[in-house]
Amino acid sequence: MVDPSLHREIFEQLGRLPVDQQRRVLEFVRTLASGEAVGVPGKEILRFAGMFDTADLKEMEKVIQEECERTDLNEW
Repeated sequence: MVDPSLHREIFEQLGRLPVDQQRRVLEFVRTLASGEAVGVPGKEILRFAGMFDTADLKEMEKVIQEECERTDLNEW
């Protein structure tokens, strides 16, 4: 079921976009509706293997764990 106010707002915003962007929106909505995971096969990103040294990766992992695992209640 579609919320009427959301439906109206979506169509208003969609009408302001050029056709190529409207097609992108349609593709995005179809992806959401399908429930399928979207990603890149591992073999396509193998070219990035070895690009970062171990120390940099450990630092990135540390920052992600520290910064992404907490909620800032005043953020919004």
